[in-house]
Amino acid sequence: MRDDLILIASADRNWGLGKDNNLLIRIPEDLKRFAELTRGNVIIVGRKTLETFKDKKPLPERINIVLTRDKNYTCEGAVIVHSIEEMFNAIKGFDKKVYVCGGETIYKQLLPYCNLALITQIDGEYEADTHLVNLDEKSDWKRTVTGEWQESHAGVWFRYVEYVKSDNGE
Repeated sequence: MRDDLILIASADRNWGLGKDNNLLIRIPEDLKRFAELTRGNVIIVGRKTLETFKDKKPLPERINIVLTRDKNYTCEGAVIVHSIEEMFNAIKGFDKKVYVCGGETIYKQLLPYCNLALITQIDGEYEADTHLVNLDEKSDWKRTVTGEWQESHAGVWFRYVEYVKSDNGE
């Protein structure tokens, strides 16, 4: 099984991801960066996350893999899988980067298979009903890049932070 998946997420100071199946706040610069990074690659999302996309359709110019327990779920243009094993079989043939794009359950299930986490840290605290694990508290993850705080056109302060999984929790 691959262990080179890339987690990509936007989270507030409390590692909150979203509320009522929506992002906590939309940061245009971050959405553009997400598109640039993932375009031409593979993204893995849960059903609820895919349903937040425009018209509930897969993102264009990417291979969209939906990991869902719902055996009856269908989505034209997406690869539907129902287990981690099935997901790994689906990505086996792709020589592309694989981004884990949420939501909360997908992040928790696939974190052990990620070796890089690209986090957009939002300088604020929002009411959230989904959260990402706090990577600063995980001994097997090390912060390697801490970007400068910047203000988005939407008036939100944020920065890009990267984490790398270290071997054996060292």
